[in-house]
Amino acid sequence: MAEERACCVVSVSGPPDSHRPAAGPWSCSGVVLSRGPGLVLCQGAVFAPFLRDGPAAWAQPRALPPDALQPGLRLFVLQPPALGLDAPAAPPPPPNPAGGPRRHEARLLALVPCGAFRRALARAFGRADRWRFGGEAAGDDDPRALHWFAWLRAPGLDAPGGGWTARVGAGCLRKGEGLLACGSPFGALCPDLFLNTLSRGVVSNLAGEENALILTDARCLPGTEGGGAFLPSPAGPRLVAVIVASFCWKGAEWVGLTLLCSLAAILRGSAGVLDEAGVAVPPVPGRAVAAQAGGGRDPLGWTALVECGAAWGSGVLLAPRLLLTCRHVVEAGGPLRVTPAPGPGRAAAVLGGRVVFATEESSPFDVAAVELEESVPGFVPPCLAGTFLRGEEVSVVGFGALGRACGPSVTAGVLSAVVAVAGRPVMLQTTCAVHGGSSGGPLVSSRSGCLLGIVASNTRDTGVGATYPHLNFCIPVTVLQPPVMRYHRTGNPDAFAALNRAGEGVRAAWRLQRQPGPPSKL
Repeated sequence: MAEERACCVVSVSGPPDSHRPAAGPWSCSGVVLSRGPGLVLCQGAVFAPFLRDGPAAWAQPRALPPDALQPGLRLFVLQPPALGLDAPAAPPPPPNPAGGPRRHEARLLALVPCGAFRRALARAFGRADRWRFGGEAAGDDDPRALHWFAWLRAPGLDAPGGGWTARVGAGCLRKGEGLLACGSPFGALCPDLFLNTLSRGVVSNLAGEENALILTDARCLPGTEGGGAFLPSPAGPRLVAVIVASFCWKGAEWVGLTLLCSLAAILRGSAGVLDEAGVAVPPVPGRAVAAQAGGGRDPLGWTALVECGAAWGSGVLLAPRLLLTCRHVVEAGGPLRVTPAPGPGRAAAVLGGRVVFATEESSPFDVAAVELEESVPGFVPPCLAGTFLRGEEVSVVGFGALGRACGPSVTAGVLSAVVAVAGRPVMLQTTCAVHGGSSGGPLVSSRSGCLLGIVASNTRDTGVGATYPHLNFCIPVTVLQPPVMRYHRTGNPDAFAALNRAGEGVRAAWRLQRQPGPPSKL
């Protein structure tokens, strides 16, 4: 596949006579951007153990030349075995008798910061939320290195008539459209097994100039940093971004999203370095906006940020002045502010609202209805689903993860379970990544674009204190539609009172416990 041919592993180690633990080898993923000349781009943090000035070097505003590193480093680029698709101008490296990866020597051109990504990172990820990036020991990683990238020259990758990898700018990306990530888990640890593995996801959120910062729910592992994110197209995949961090943590909560940097932003920040090296970079082409899936329905247009005092969450607009959210989002009782997501011809505007109904704490359905003081202009109501197909592709839209900083995020998965009591669906479960702040947001069918339900919660194991974003629970829209229709007809909030009268089977399902049985630890 084109993604695999464009990706690689970069290995860095100290001089052969060095016996210090920091001498490595250290490794990460990378992308082969050009075969005429052979150029590789990877993350800069892999060079951290070899910086002459230590971590303070990451504070530099300009590129770091090779002599900013300790002398005698050995750099190698690992690629999959030849597939008969590449025709190197120079004699190929000796074949691996075991049929393993090809290994090419490389040298560092420069370490380059991406200013646009650094600025977007600072705006989107507030310090108060205690964001960390990397594995579970993410405290050991230096966040100052996140916006640094390394350019390598690998003569063994030169090919006659070789050009640049097919690329596309990130400026036209849409939340919710598909991406394919390619990287090598654990770097050079076991490339025979893990070299250039693939993971599919969607664009979850965007920030910065020309979408310099991208979040995706494609699941990546440590070692994939420096790998590529590709946008599918009829003409073949197009490289759009580079993996920066495979894991994101918000406080103690694993977010389950991957952090990417736009390739176009890296190229803009690297123009001077590449020009000095005599490399002519062809412009990154744009593209026409892709056709929207789901019958043209846009769930971002139904989604709103709901703030009540210090608490905040998400909500679903069902009418120009009616919004549903979760009771726990508005139970603080403070002033209510609703901010519908901006759309074509509609800027983000804060609207006042009042809670006309909230379920009792004893109700299994965590629901509140909010009447807005003004109508949302240009609002197009969602299509409401009448049936649920287990295994169908779905997405969740809400203000989890980045929350108020970048508008609603989108995560994708499948409808993993439909829990029914007496033949009536009372709970939906999905594999979408759901985070604090997503409560009340819409669950949408990717195929039809119809509203399936609203998000109630993700899962927390009270025994070990772990949160599982990919196991979450939604209230089916078929539970909510009858009282909403009665309220539309009568204007009487008592239309929602039936949500407080659920039977014991429904209550047991939402308590996540067998009946009979001990209290659930979830």
